[in-house]
Amino acid sequence: MSRLWDKGEALDAAVARLTVGRDPELDLRLVPYDALASAAHGKMLVRIGILTDEEAADLLDELKGIAEDAAAGRFAIDPADEDGHTAIENRLTSRLGDAGRKIHTGRSRNDQVIAALRLWGRAALLDFTEQLLAVVAVLSDLASEHAATSVPGYTHGRQAMTTTLGHYFAAFAESLLDHLPWIDAAWKHLDRSPLGSASGYGVALPLDREYVAELLGFDRVQSNTLAVQNDRGRTEAMVLGVVAAAVTDLGRLARDLISYSSEEMGFVRLAVETTTGSSIMPQKRNPDPLEIVRAAAVRCRHLVAQIGDTYGGVGAGYHRDLQLTKEPFLEGMILATDCCTAMASVLAALEVDVERCRAAIEPAAAATDAVYREVRAGTPFREAYRKIGRDPQGAYRGEPAASWRERTHRGAPGDPNGGGTDPRHAAGLAWHDERREKLAAAWDRLVAG
Repeated sequence: MSRLWDKGEALDAAVARLTVGRDPELDLRLVPYDALASAAHGKMLVRIGILTDEEAADLLDELKGIAEDAAAGRFAIDPADEDGHTAIENRLTSRLGDAGRKIHTGRSRNDQVIAALRLWGRAALLDFTEQLLAVVAVLSDLASEHAATSVPGYTHGRQAMTTTLGHYFAAFAESLLDHLPWIDAAWKHLDRSPLGSASGYGVALPLDREYVAELLGFDRVQSNTLAVQNDRGRTEAMVLGVVAAAVTDLGRLARDLISYSSEEMGFVRLAVETTTGSSIMPQKRNPDPLEIVRAAAVRCRHLVAQIGDTYGGVGAGYHRDLQLTKEPFLEGMILATDCCTAMASVLAALEVDVERCRAAIEPAAAATDAVYREVRAGTPFREAYRKIGRDPQGAYRGEPAASWRERTHRGAPGDPNGGGTDPRHAAGLAWHDERREKLAAAWDRLVAG
């Protein structure tokens, strides 16, 4: 077997090791998608007279086998092959002869890897969205269940006003749903076919780029062939940036839950199955998943910056620097999805100590509501503010823990209509399902031959 570019010259072993990097390991995730793109490319080569129907049929059968082997962990990439593209072509050539030697016609590894990354990225983005919406569903359930569970609300890390756990959980559910338009924008960037751009300057063949895009379920062709290459890294940074922003919200939620579940606060209890133990202290149950989510949010943001710094430092066209944008993209997308999955499990098993939540409220947390009682009676705000400020601890008449009930405008803790399910959740599920079916249809078309 040989490298795709090998013309018989020697290659220094240290140079080979550096330039190959982790591609043999990373590309194992991309092989099924590379095989899918190769199958679509092969069907197009029949249309323009490069492959015969018989050659294409043999190639499609072998590519299906490669995709199945890769999915089952049976496909290996030898470091001597450099990457998954070479490993696939070498297998095709060894088993099919000239048909395997023809499959690269009209392609470069440049547009080949972009195609594989976008196909993988579409599936990864849907996986992430599915798990993110699962978190929203659990948060919405908690918000409904604890719509009347009084708890301190904090600013500057100090008690500020009374609120409810329902209001708190609903806030995070709404924040996570705010990311859906950005996820849609990220999808649109991924949903463009790069195949046919070759190394950035096209090829002297009548490639049918629209046909390939249709077979792969891409919404459209990314037109300018050089723009395709200039996009390497940019789309990855954009997609991962969108995902990292959502994970940042999860990290903030995780930080709160770590505090709320501490012995000192005790607002909530983490289930045993969602915590870990200490190797030395037998009484300890640690919120490790939440701590990892908190750190993972930072990690994802760093990976976005890593991609941006890499592609932002090169000129037009492909440069080998761009190979190093693959690893942070794959790592970040997988890490983000794992965070969502773990957070949904933690939240689903969360126990709330209603009495600890109520008992933690300082009487002064109702002071602002006492101010507005005075305002409703006709006292100017600043005068009421000073009056209550003279004795904030004893200013509220009634149960301080329930003072949130006086705030009934839209979106406030006492809003009687604020506990409904956000319709964006159902819309997000429909968006996900529609695109999942689109991806499945692309596989079905190519498996059917």
